[in-house]
Amino acid sequence: MSARADAIAKIARTDRLLVALDFDGTLSHLHDEPMKARMIPEARAAIERLAALPDTTVAFVSGRSLHDLREIAEHLDDSPVLLAGSHGAEFWVPGEGALEPEADEVDDALRQALYDHAVTATEGMDGVWIEPKSFGLGVHTRTASPETAAAADAAVDALVAAEAPHWRRRSGKNIVEYAFRHEGKDSAIAALRARIGATAVLFAGDDVTDEDALVSLGDADLGVHVGESESAASVFVANVEDLAAFLDELATERAYKRE
Repeated sequence: MSARADAIAKIARTDRLLVALDFDGTLSHLHDEPMKARMIPEARAAIERLAALPDTTVAFVSGRSLHDLREIAEHLDDSPVLLAGSHGAEFWVPGEGALEPEADEVDDALRQALYDHAVTATEGMDGVWIEPKSFGLGVHTRTASPETAAAADAAVDALVAAEAPHWRRRSGKNIVEYAFRHEGKDSAIAALRARIGATAVLFAGDDVTDEDALVSLGDADLGVHVGESESAASVFVANVEDLAAFLDELATERAYKRE
């Protein structure tokens, strides 16, 4: 049995499985216009198979705001898929809907001011886009030159250091995020695990921000990394299509184990 098949067989045997998945670069290809990202059909089919199995819960765990995550995931009100948005600061639960922290006027005002300042500071920088987020902002530089991206990141770094030094900074693929909430994908996984009573968790992701979740996993869990970059994951898949195949193999194996 290959290492991949062995990992699938082991996680498929657990009593109560949580399949937690990053979205961008994991279930969907990265897109120059982030709101146009969509799950590939093969991933959607595998997720539907997994979500229909007994004692199996699927969750998307993303840095996207809950609103934006629902849009790109084409997530409907009757979906069985749980959501953790904003790195675990927001949740959506079947039968309950959105679970969001109470608004804070001071934090919200600072977020808006920093967003406005970041837009002004990066105005005229080709390929740079400032994304408003529920608890902060993101600096997208996917289509910018390396020099322009570095200049944009430096400009916004200076703004945040001066105006909100307590904010959390995260860097990912062609994005730097800043937030006044400090949750991470590790806390999101812990909350989801506790909510459903999972006996094991499979988490898959492709980016630096996913490593928080991957390093938090225990011996009974399984971490999967999409791509070839360094990771704490124990299993690596080549790309989004390969992860979809992996999830489909898991659905087949778990259906067999649960018979």
